[in-house]
Amino acid sequence: MSTNMTYLTDVAMITCVVQTGDADVIVKAAREAGATGALVYHGRGIGMRERLGILGIAVDAAKDVISVLVSSEQTDIVAHNIFKAGQFDTPGRGFLYITPLEKVATYIPETVKARLQNKRSAQEGS
Repeated sequence: MSTNMTYLTDVAMITCVVQTGDADVIVKAAREAGATGALVYHGRGIGMRERLGILGIAVDAAKDVISVLVSSEQTDIVAHNIFKAGQFDTPGRGFLYITPLEKVATYIPETVKARLQNKRSAQEGS
């Protein structure tokens, strides 16, 4: 097996923190906007609950965290779709942040590389 590692340099990671159970809506919105997949994991928030004292019992500390890798050109549309679907304009629904990534290393099949190279050549020739 060959160890062909390809570096992608035009990539951003959109990360969302939402209430447990809301991840499916976020992933669906991201995929509808062009993202190919997402990583969902569980976390526990710390901070606001402790500040509220006895009222903090009503604040659920369990969270779903969703990470989506997208090309830089997809970032705004995917983030916008996630924001709308997650209703992040409503207090307590969650938040998202975008991190530009310097390099992402992965395996890309030769057929996909050739297709991307052909597309790039066609754009440069226009």
